[in-house]
Amino acid sequence: MAEVGDPAPDITAPLANGDVEPFVLSDQLGDGPVVLAFFPGAFTSVCTTEMSTLQGDLDRLQESGATLYGVSVDTPFALNEFREQEDLEFGLISDTNKAVIEDYGVEMDFADLGYHGVAKRAVFVLDEDGEITYAWVSDDPGAEPDYDELVEAASDAA
Repeated sequence: MAEVGDPAPDITAPLANGDVEPFVLSDQLGDGPVVLAFFPGAFTSVCTTEMSTLQGDLDRLQESGATLYGVSVDTPFALNEFREQEDLEFGLISDTNKAVIEDYGVEMDFADLGYHGVAKRAVFVLDEDGEITYAWVSDDPGAEPDYDELVEAASDAA
């Protein structure tokens, strides 16, 4: 699993930002911290609450110079619909090939539901050099991160 002090694994994946565009994490570094918020699935109750809460904290994150991205294995088209329905103003990275969740070590299964290879709920803060400065990972998909701690971690990474 990716840990504090590690270089963040690079990401190349589609970005749902109202359109669908290529996204390369290394191209986003150098302009301040990057926050990656992994979530199991769009349109689910806890994920919707988490992404809406992050939207509410977006100004505080941006004040520290941070850029926020959500990450899930949903298609970019589903993620764009999710963004629109929830009025999310940040981009959502579509990891349909599951390479990102594997690289970050946050892959999990809902075996009892027959659903394999989704993201654990996790948040990583990267400094502008791409080093992981904060990591929160939960095996409980119903858990949410400490949002104030996350904002503070983004400020500390600036």
